Amino acid sequence: MHPLRHPRNAILLGLLFVFFGTVFFLVPTLGGWHVDYAGVTLLLCLGVAMGVMAYVLIVGTPND
Repeated sequence: MHPLRHPRNAILLGLLFVFFGTVFFLVPTLGGWHVDYAGVTLLLCLGVAMGVMAYVLIVGTPND
């Protein structure tokens, strides 16, 4: 059985990385420092990719 048993959990996994990307953007912005836009973009894309990947794995796993 897959550790993430419901598709909602896949969305939470993806949103976790999107949250990290948002924090990674907001901390330098509010502090007045240089924002690493490449890092922010990659974290946001990683969140979307992880959510889709986890959803596909959950949907494709047999219900044993």
